[in-house]
Amino acid sequence: MAHAYKQVSQVVKETGLLQRTPWFYGLVAAGVAVALGGAITGFILLGDSWFQLLIAAALGVILTQVAFLAHEAAHRQILSSGPANFRLARILAAGVVGISYAWWDSKHTRHHGNPNQVGKDPDIEVDTISFLETDAAKSRGLVRMITRKQGWLFFPLLTLEGLNLHYLGIRHLTSRGKVKGRWTELALIAVRFAVVLVPVFLLLPLGMAFAFMGVQLAVFGVYMGASFAPNHKGMPIIDPNARLDFFSKQVRTSRNIRGGRWVTWLMGGLNHQVEHHLFPSMPRPHLSKAREIVRDYCKANDVDYTETSLGRSYAIVIGYLNRVGLAARDPFDCPAASQFGRA
Repeated sequence: MAHAYKQVSQVVKETGLLQRTPWFYGLVAAGVAVALGGAITGFILLGDSWFQLLIAAALGVILTQVAFLAHEAAHRQILSSGPANFRLARILAAGVVGISYAWWDSKHTRHHGNPNQVGKDPDIEVDTISFLETDAAKSRGLVRMITRKQGWLFFPLLTLEGLNLHYLGIRHLTSRGKVKGRWTELALIAVRFAVVLVPVFLLLPLGMAFAFMGVQLAVFGVYMGASFAPNHKGMPIIDPNARLDFFSKQVRTSRNIRGGRWVTWLMGGLNHQVEHHLFPSMPRPHLSKAREIVRDYCKANDVDYTETSLGRSYAIVIGYLNRVGLAARDPFDCPAASQFGRA
C-alpha cells in the first residue's frame, strides 16, 4: 500500500481540494464574532441573575468553535503562508481560548505522525483515563478506582477537561527548556484571563461568579472532548515496533462520523478524520469531497475505512474504555463478592 497515498494525493491535487477557502473562514469568523458579541451583550444586560449560567454555557460553545479555528490555522488551512497561520493559531489559542499553542502544537504534531502507536502518540498516554491495558493495570489508588469504570465516567470527567487544558498549557509554558513563543503566550493568556475573570467577579456575586466559570469550563471541556474522542479511541492500536506505510497507518487508525454539514459544523471538520489525517492542510469545506475519493479507493483496494454515526462512536468509545479498565480490576475478584460484598 506504499503507493496508495501517492495515487490518492494525485487525484486530490487535480481536483483542487487543497486550495485555500478564505471566504469560508471569513464567514465562520464573522459568525463566531457575532455570537461572542451577543454573549457579551447578554452578560451585561442580565446582570445579577442565575440566567447568566446560560451565557456561560454559550461561551463554552463559542470558545470551542474558536479552538477549532486555531486547530485549522495550525494546520495551515486558513491563510496563504505558514508563518501567518501559526501567528493566527497562537492568537486564537492563547489570546482567545486561553490554552497554550506551543504545548498543543508539540503534542498534536506527534499525534499526526503516529496515531494510536504505543510510545509515540501522546494522545493515548495515560492522563487519569487509560487507553492501554498496560497503563490500566499500573493504576493505583483513586485513579485505579476511576479506571475500573472509566468508560461510564468518561463524559463526567470531561467536565474537568477545560480546566485541565488550561493547566497543561501553563505548565508547559513555565517548564524548563526551550519553548517557542513562551513569553508571548504567557502574556496573551494573562491578558485573556484578566479580560474574562475581572468582569465576571466584579459584576456578579461571588458564588454566581464561581458557578459561571464552572459552567463555562465544563461545557468547553465536554464539547472539546466529545469532538476529539470519536476520532481514534477504540480504533486499532499499533505496536511500538510496527512499520506501516503512511496511508495504511492514517486510514486504519481513524474514524469518520456521518451526518453531513451539521456534524461538520458541530465538530469543526473533525468528523472527516480520515481525510484530515491524510491531508492535514486541506480546508474544512473540501473534506467531504475528499472523503468520496478516499472511500472509493479504499473500497476498491480492500482497505478498512471506518465511518459511523456520532452516537454509535460514543458507544464504541465507552465500550472500549470499559474493556481497557478491566485490567485495573483485582484478578482475584469474585463476581458474587463484587456484587454483594466480601464475607
